[in-house]
Parts: sequence; structure tokens; C-alpha cells
Amino acid sequence: MEGIKNPYGTSLVVPSVQELAKHNTMMSNLPPRYIQPQHHHNLVITEPDHTLQIPVIDLQRLLSIEFGSSELDKLHLASKDWGFFHLVNHGVSSSLVEKVKLETQDFFNLPMLEKRKFWQTPEHVEGFGQAFVISEDQKLDWCDIFYITTLPIHMRTPHLFPLLPLPFRDTLELYSKEMKNLAMIIVDHMGKALKMEEMEMREIFEDGLQSMRMNYYPPNPQPEKVIGITPHSDPVGITILLQLNEVEGLQIRKDGMWVPVKPLPNAFILNIGDMLEIISNGTYRSIEHRAIVNSEKERLSFATFYNPRYDGVVGPAPSLITEKSPPLFKRIYLKDYLKGLFARKLDGKSYIDAMRIEHHH
Repeated sequence: MEGIKNPYGTSLVVPSVQELAKHNTMMSNLPPRYIQPQHHHNLVITEPDHTLQIPVIDLQRLLSIEFGSSELDKLHLASKDWGFFHLVNHGVSSSLVEKVKLETQDFFNLPMLEKRKFWQTPEHVEGFGQAFVISEDQKLDWCDIFYITTLPIHMRTPHLFPLLPLPFRDTLELYSKEMKNLAMIIVDHMGKALKMEEMEMREIFEDGLQSMRMNYYPPNPQPEKVIGITPHSDPVGITILLQLNEVEGLQIRKDGMWVPVKPLPNAFILNIGDMLEIISNGTYRSIEHRAIVNSEKERLSFATFYNPRYDGVVGPAPSLITEKSPPLFKRIYLKDYLKGLFARKLDGKSYIDAMRIEHHH
């Protein structure tokens, strides 16, 4: 049963960026592994171009009899054209969300001695550290993460979840359930919008693999030299992102430009992951995004990833495959998908591209 304990392979252990930033306020000697100016040459939309704001979906409307079908159309278009949307009136209690925000900040601010207990090891990608570090000379993100598998319960890392400090552990337990419910409601409606078979999405995602990634981006006086997180699409089913403070940093690639996403109060940001692009047979799109770093203020965010179940298969939904729309992607066991994923660097959409079926005309 060794494999089940660690579905994600490993990542090389690297220093804490938060500590680095603390002890080196001027950053006059920024370690070369963090210098990645190539990302910033890409055009960023700086003008507040109001046509380029990600769509807003209202969950109350989506669930209502009166407005459900028009909101479903909006959800469908958002998933096709943007791959990203704000979700408002989402029904997750604001007191729980506040607790998540405060306690996550406290967790990152624990003394290093405490945090060491939760650090990644060469055997485990879960804990504090960075993900997807596969070589000693690879460039590093200006970001510390805390990464943890939350569902199903039997796949939790034994030395991690149970040892989390209280009340944080109980808060995460609750938040994890809420995020699962929310993810299920959303993928259900996506199934409807895609005109998939009635229970198909539910069956694909029931008892899914859920994990959480908390991000801490320290300020950096030379933000144009570093990247908070490298451009990538999420290799998951669906991502539910909570911004923990009001500092902007998330940017998505739209029509070849980087569009900044302004945090909306009391909203989650949802985005389509590669697996949903595959399940929808290419109708919904996982979009490349990145995080940039602020020169004065730290930024914190909290992503919850929800996937099909660990022993399931990722492939185009059978009901979407017809003569006219042949499968664009291979079918692959989720565990093999994850194995291949964690053995690579994050690099744009290179991984989902490897899943495409070559149709030679």
C-alpha cells in the first residue's frame, strides 16, 4: 500500500522564501535561483480595461428556478471563453471564511521551529515548501506553500493533518467539506450545461481527491525580477481560490495578454483545471495564470483543488463522444496522470498537451 500514502511523488526540498525575505530586507543580493525576469516582458494590461474582467457567477441565481437557466448559460460561457470566474452568493458562511483567512496567516507566521515539523521531506511533497522542484538548478518561485491532501480521509498523510495546531485543524476539516460540496454543485451544473448524461459528472467526481495549497508571497523590492508562481494551468479538476488579503497578484492569460484579476469581496475565484478540459472534451478550457509579487506587501491565497476519485479514470466523458466529436484526449488512470504530473516542472499547458490524441488528417 506504499503508493496510496503519497499520490504526488516528491519535490526537492528548498529554503523558505518567507525566512529569506525576513532576513534580507533590501534584497541587494537576491539569490540567482529566484531571478526570472523573462516572465515580465509579456504584455500586461495595465489600463483598467473594463471589458476584460472575469465573469461573475451568482450561485443563488444558478440554484433558483427563476434565473437558473440564464445563469447556467453564463456559467457555460465563462467556462468556455474564460476558464475563470468569480463566484458570489456562494453560501459558505462568512465566519468560516474569516477563520480560514486568519488562521492560515497565523500558520504561516508560526516560528520556524514550529513550522519545521510540517516541512516537506525528500519523501513527501506535502507540507511547507515548494512543489514541482525537480532539479537543483531549476528557477524557484518567490513563494512558500503549504500543501496538504484533505479528502478522501484515508489518503491523508498520517504525520500531517492530525498534527496541525488547533483550531486550524478543525477549521480546515470544516472548510474541506464545504469546498467539496461547492465543487460538486458546480461540476454538476457544468455537466448540465455541457448536456452530459444526468449523473455522469457526479459519478466522475464522487469521493474525489481533494487537496489544498496555501500560498505565501513575501514582498520583494524588485518584483520585476521574480515570479510568485510560474505561468501554468491547474492540472486538476476544478480550483476554488480564496484570496486571504486584498493584495492583487493573480493574472490570467487572455488573448495573449496578462489580465490582472481584481479580488472581489466575499467571492471565490473558480477555474477550470486540465482534467475538466479533458472531461468536457475540450469545450471548457483550463487557462494559464501566474502570480506576480508586490514590492511592499505580502500576498496570501488559498487554493482548494478537487479532482475525480483517485482510482478513477480521466478522459472525455463518454456521453460527449459522437461521430461528429471524436475524443481529443486519451483516457488515463488518475493515479498515472498524477505520477506523470509530479515528475515534471510546471510549464504552461505542456502536460495537458501531452494527453492530446494526434488526429492525422
